[in-house]
Amino acid sequence: MYLAKVYVTYKNSILDPKGEAINDALHRLAYQNVESVTLGKYFELKVKAGQQPIADQVDEMCDRLLANVNMESYRYEITELED
Repeated sequence: MYLAKVYVTYKNSILDPKGEAINDALHRLAYQNVESVTLGKYFELKVKAGQQPIADQVDEMCDRLLANVNMESYRYEITELED
């Protein structure tokens, strides 16, 4: 069994209105040292080993469902879980 931690964020060229709103709110709360905020999504997937490599499966899941590849980028970490 494997644990895949998937992080999805907007690409640099895409506006992030929620991130901007959070950034503005932090400035209003006197956190002036915050330069920018990026809002994203986080997923944890427990995946059983199969015929297809785990990384290939996670890439396919991200491309097909978890991320909008036109607007978002993703990265992931895979670790093997002990039984």
